[in-house]
Amino acid sequence: MNKIPFDEKELKVVAEIPAFGGGTTPLYDVPVSRREAVNAVYKDKQPIWMLAGGEQNIFTPALIPDNGARGFVFEGVPYPREKFGGKDMFGVEWEYVDVAGGSMVKPGNPLLEDVNDWKEKIVMPDIDSWDWAGSAAQNKEYLSNGNNNLFWLLNGCWFERLISFMDFEEAAVAMIDEEQEDALKELFHELTSLYMRIVDKAVEYFDIDGFCIHDDWGSQMAPFFSEAAARNLLLPEMKRFVAHCHEKGKYIELHSCGHVEDRCQIFAEAGFDTWTPMAMNDTIKLYEEYGDKIAIAVVYDKPFDPETATEEEQRAAARDFVERFTKPGKLASYSLYNAPGLMTPAFREELYKASRISYAK
Repeated sequence: MNKIPFDEKELKVVAEIPAFGGGTTPLYDVPVSRREAVNAVYKDKQPIWMLAGGEQNIFTPALIPDNGARGFVFEGVPYPREKFGGKDMFGVEWEYVDVAGGSMVKPGNPLLEDVNDWKEKIVMPDIDSWDWAGSAAQNKEYLSNGNNNLFWLLNGCWFERLISFMDFEEAAVAMIDEEQEDALKELFHELTSLYMRIVDKAVEYFDIDGFCIHDDWGSQMAPFFSEAAARNLLLPEMKRFVAHCHEKGKYIELHSCGHVEDRCQIFAEAGFDTWTPMAMNDTIKLYEEYGDKIAIAVVYDKPFDPETATEEEQRAAARDFVERFTKPGKLASYSLYNAPGLMTPAFREELYKASRISYAK
């Protein structure tokens, strides 16, 4: 895509849309669609402006049982809150915890105790029986608002899925138990193949730009397992899955919570296009070290107090963010984990303007 010079007329607010987590996001009179802008970053590696929220539709249709079980359904048809929880696509029972705003596996009845038994205990879902055509018809308008359409795959494909099959302790042990290693590799391979088929179906029936797959790897303090275990058990299957998404012409985002900055090299090697690290990770270091390989959502290290900062101080912070994180050959976005309230109207406008000017050079 050719570079487009910035025009002050772009700052005209043409609409307001609901923001993820509450409030609204202004939409500027942008020179390309929001959909094209996201693809420019993650597919073409040639950003047009700094992505800061409001450019994507999160799409988690009730079609996939996991989304209702987790209480995380975003689609064109309202999904009743009282239906949150229940069985995922493997028959694992989830309980929705209203105060937490999410679900957890119902304790006391793990599907697996030893991975060597997975072929007898785990039944792969019949995704052909899901009403893909019906869901596509219901969501056509939802996926046609000019935003980039991101299909989320919840519950994880690898370690996070293993946790749902087993108690956490048993899943962690399985990652280092030589007697379960071969069976675990077989299980992860089969799960990857399943998710590749889900990608195929999603591409066939929905107007999708990219996929976001979950696999939480750490606590707030450290990773759950070693780099060696990740390379041995997970990296080969991640590479398979990412390559498949890319073959379909789609970008792929990784959602991996926890203090796992030491695993970013693996995420980059797997080929993921972007990762949003949680705030306990050093996102600035990650941008400097890996921004040429994977787009990093950056948490700003010089936040202002939105209650006391002047408009010019807010705009200066936005210009500082742009100057530091729009370096040639490196990719970044503004992280959703930034301090609440930092995205003031003045900060957002200046972030857009300064990044447009920077990327147009």
